Amino acid sequence: MNPVHLQTLLAIVEEGSFEVAAAVLGVSPSAVSQRIKALEKETGRVLVRRTNPATATEAGEVLVQAARRMALLQAETNSRLRGRLEKVPLSVAVNADSLATWFRPVLADVAGFRSATLRLRIEDEAHTLALLRRGDVLGAITREAAPVSGCDSMPLGMMRYRAVATPELRDAHTRDDGVDWANMPALRFGPNDALQDSDLEGRLDDAVRRHRAISQIPSSEGFLEATRVGLGWSLAPELQVDRLIASGELVLLDATVVQVPLYWQRWRLESDLLERLTASVAAAAAALPAL
Repeated sequence: MNPVHLQTLLAIVEEGSFEVAAAVLGVSPSAVSQRIKALEKETGRVLVRRTNPATATEAGEVLVQAARRMALLQAETNSRLRGRLEKVPLSVAVNADSLATWFRPVLADVAGFRSATLRLRIEDEAHTLALLRRGDVLGAITREAAPVSGCDSMPLGMMRYRAVATPELRDAHTRDDGVDWANMPALRFGPNDALQDSDLEGRLDDAVRRHRAISQIPSSEGFLEATRVGLGWSLAPELQVDRLIASGELVLLDATVVQVPLYWQRWRLESDLLERLTASVAAAAAALPAL
């Protein structure tokens, strides 16, 4: 399979169009089209959806992943030959709560790699594997233990969440039989955040859960601040709220601990930088309770 054709496919998927990919590669749009047609003829499959933006088909995603692996090895080889002239991009999918807490030492470690850059994709841990399967990232923090094809999986630890609110909000929504979960304003991170709903399954029926007053705060730091000022109650990482509970700014709404297992999945590839990145993630995850 022609490496130039794979590089062209990767450029189309990354840039979203044949024309922009042509400009990035320094060739004409017709040359890009001819390369993709040749690759599709060789594989016997349609590899690119001619949409706006252009995307890879299921068969194309397999080749995109191969192209990214090839690009990583090539960049790493060039870096060794040329010193610091070429930086190797390390793309990682991580959930916002991890990035705001235990994952931060990884940033400092990669800063010391000298020959690498870090490209983070923020996504819920239940959805990061989709990025890994497509080849968009070389590693992902996920709640899934079973390894994606062509990847290795390593247990990291347990992310613990607690239901918290300000004392004032709790007192305003407490009845004789306990917390008024149906009417207390709530917070959620985003549309893919189903953690709070799963926590409430035993307390409220579906119809009541759907009609609650919910504010959406798509920032881990903003989410914590919204909880602290009383915009709503939240299911927040224990690593973030322990100090606020100790100071009395927040209170626990119940004794339930919601636990989310986390795993590190990465390409099965012989790469010094990928090995160092994996070691860094493992060391940082020591802050988490064991699975």
